[in-house]
Amino acid sequence: MTKYSDSDLKARLTPEQYDVTQNAATERPFTGKYDQWWDDGIFVDVVSGEPLFSSTDKYDAGCGWPSFTRPIDDHDIVENTDHSFGMTRTEVRSKDAGSHLGHVFNDGPRDEGGLRYCINSASLRFVPKADMEKEGYGKYLALFNK
Repeated sequence: MTKYSDSDLKARLTPEQYDVTQNAATERPFTGKYDQWWDDGIFVDVVSGEPLFSSTDKYDAGCGWPSFTRPIDDHDIVENTDHSFGMTRTEVRSKDAGSHLGHVFNDGPRDEGGLRYCINSASLRFVPKADMEKEGYGKYLALFNK
């Protein structure tokens, strides 16, 4: 895991992005930029740029946060047991930066594997399909050939 300095992160992230990714905060439901975002592209870790989710796996779960049926690569996601707020949940973090992303639940679409990755918009940056090659994510264009 790469460690990013607090001063660097505070300089380049919004206060909400910092609080979500570094302090495991949660944005209020239905307020995140990507909840109702349906353009083609990928969602990367706002801290490291690590590719995490594809728009091809995004769906409207009605929960108020962007929801995905799967990550681009399971190896880029770390899951931890979270006992906060008197609940037991599975927290999702990015592997490289350790950014808190959100949680994964088993109430997703059954025909897509049954998982719902409920992710904070503040932990993500969207890379449009048209910009993926020039931003160094060209190998992920194959996700759109399904």
